[in-house]
Amino acid sequence: MFDKRKDQRKKLTSFVPVYALNPKTLLGYLEDLTIHGARVVGDVSLETGKLVTLSIEFPEGIPNVPPYPFAIHARVARAYSDEAKYENLGFEFIDVTDEQNAILESVLQRYEFKRAA
Repeated sequence: MFDKRKDQRKKLTSFVPVYALNPKTLLGYLEDLTIHGARVVGDVSLETGKLVTLSIEFPEGIPNVPPYPFAIHARVARAYSDEAKYENLGFEFIDVTDEQNAILESVLQRYEFKRAA
């Protein structure tokens, strides 16, 4: 499968819940992350193109990451069900601020590991 991503995705080693805001709904858990977007796996389906505000609850104690949920605007870039019937939602972050970018970089530096090929 051809990968259109600009950056190599990094899997996270911790369960990180991701919510859509307004109303607050648990979408699932962060599967992988870049500074440009994320993939969330869970039970909720969303339409491709939908704009949402995500609230990501990163683990506490990460340097340069506030102790409260990380909110960021995103667009659903991909949505599909996998073989286990979980919803896989690919999000593209939009209108990212310098502060949000710095937080994402801190999370990636602390928690990333390269996916086995």
